[in-house]
Amino acid sequence: MLLNLSDISLEPLHAQISQQIRAKILAGDISEGHALPSIRGLAKEQRVSVITVQRAYEDLDREGLIVSKRGKGFYVSSLTDKKKRQIALDRLREKIHPVLSDAIATGLDSQEIRLLISKLLKSGGGK
Repeated sequence: MLLNLSDISLEPLHAQISQQIRAKILAGDISEGHALPSIRGLAKEQRVSVITVQRAYEDLDREGLIVSKRGKGFYVSSLTDKKKRQIALDRLREKIHPVLSDAIATGLDSQEIRLLISKLLKSGGGK
């Protein structure tokens, strides 16, 4: 599985792994029923500890994105498009809430924030 992990990121390695696998599942790049690499296999491939991968898989399992089949491994859950969209929206809400709170605390009003977000979306998401 191709993942792009960084030791210099502020995000812990297990969160980078779960975020990248989550993105692949929600985008449809990894389909329902697809077997994920074993914990040990992914740890070896990514040169991280088994505990790091285990934490990432636990996060994904808790979100309902993957399921564990005892003795067989981890598989991508069956998710409707509506459920995938809801998970993506929930993740966005979690990430954007502190940013919006900080913007408001520093004196920006909702109109300024909307204008900035609109400009970012028009320019391709701020890329």
